[in-house]
Amino acid sequence: MLMRTDPFREFDRLAQQVFGAPATAGRPSAMPMDAYRSGDDFLVHFDLPGIDPETIELDVERNVLNVRAERRSPAPQDAEMIVAERPAGTFTRQLFLGETLDTERIDASYEAGVLTLRIPVAEQAKPRRIQISGGDSDRKQITG
Repeated sequence: MLMRTDPFREFDRLAQQVFGAPATAGRPSAMPMDAYRSGDDFLVHFDLPGIDPETIELDVERNVLNVRAERRSPAPQDAEMIVAERPAGTFTRQLFLGETLDTERIDASYEAGVLTLRIPVAEQAKPRRIQISGGDSDRKQITG
């Protein structure tokens, strides 16, 4: 199971809308995501348009997945900006992964501005049949 807790995400989004502040290393911006289960995998899609794949960092520590990416401004350092609506800077996101996911086998790909993670369900968390033996010759199985 995937658990989502980020109590400050909505405050960040509201502040960005009201003040128009770009993302910085000190105040990273949230990245939109979709997450769902499909068969024996959880899939997570992050919108990261214009991100150089070399700047994307993923790490897992104690079932916490950290995603970090950086978008640099395409304008030269000495350029006079006329309009700057596209956020630049550091983008981070943290996901709390349940014990039922196999964090050793996470697969990541980046295509068309979308980072996709495929996280398999751990073998021990998958449903399995348990054999029941009894005194009579008829054996029964229970799905558990």
